[in-house]
Amino acid sequence: MRRSISIRRRIHRPLIALLAAVALLLGVGAVPAYAEPNEGGSKKLRDALEATAKAHIEAKRKLDGSKKRQKQLGVELAAVEDRLVELTVLVGEVAAQSYRVGRLSATAALLDSVTPEAFVQRAASLDMMAQRDSRRVRELTEAREQARQAKLAINAEVREQQKQVAVMAKKKREAEAALAAVSSGSSGGFSGANSTSARPAPRNSDGSWPGESCSVNDPTTSGCITPRTLHALQQTQAAGYKRHVSCYRSGGSGEHPKGRACDFSAATNGFEDRTATGGDKTYGDSLAAWHVRNADRLGVLYVIWYRQIWHPGTGWRAYSGSGSPAADHTNHVHLSMY
Repeated sequence: MRRSISIRRRIHRPLIALLAAVALLLGVGAVPAYAEPNEGGSKKLRDALEATAKAHIEAKRKLDGSKKRQKQLGVELAAVEDRLVELTVLVGEVAAQSYRVGRLSATAALLDSVTPEAFVQRAASLDMMAQRDSRRVRELTEAREQARQAKLAINAEVREQQKQVAVMAKKKREAEAALAAVSSGSSGGFSGANSTSARPAPRNSDGSWPGESCSVNDPTTSGCITPRTLHALQQTQAAGYKRHVSCYRSGGSGEHPKGRACDFSAATNGFEDRTATGGDKTYGDSLAAWHVRNADRLGVLYVIWYRQIWHPGTGWRAYSGSGSPAADHTNHVHLSMY
């Protein structure tokens, strides 16, 4: 009897382990093998990275918008100043003529008419001259006011740009301070990215990113992700990066449970508990560089790969986890989305 129970246990244990593995891989919030449970370090660090990245992205959007408006205002001002030159010449001619010959009164001009037809013609001519001269003076005055307003608007945009540059500098310092616990300073980053550019994700009319929830099915698990994360995943795969990916996870913290992060394995067969080398390292380098190159199009918050982290305010910096391939991100590229 005891021997029969022992045999059943030996049979059941592998089966239970297999079923658990299948459930882990297919169930909601499945954690991929060897993935770091707490992507991006401590909660305090992740919160700081998210806050500073969002503030940097928003400040950059405002800065870019201000530069665009300043450029448009510059074109308008140049056109107004050209018109000012023309109007100044025309009004100057009117003034010069009046100075040379004196202003001929309407009465004298009409009395000088020798026929009724000439009287009517002179009356019409006088009216046209008065309207013309008055219009030129009015247009000159309006053009001067337009130029003044354009210059004021340009000055306002310059002040706005200085403000946003200061915000970006502040957020960079805050991000660097937050990263100090896991970073030893700036690093070289990665190259070799696919030259394909991602199709931009939808934005609000003012250029900002719309708020999104975990509302669409995650094709990599049975969980959910945001529409912007799905867009980034699809664009990444369309660019040729088609190795195993896992996005949603219910366990742990960070962006994965919010549907705003994906892990891209470096190895061809999925996540492996080893540091990528050779072709796998080259693949990860190219993928990380591609995400950074398309960060503004996709809405990327930060990227972690091979002991380095990219933040929009700091660029690539050295990054250290707990020493395992998963913690140091040497076996997968982590992508966090806005």
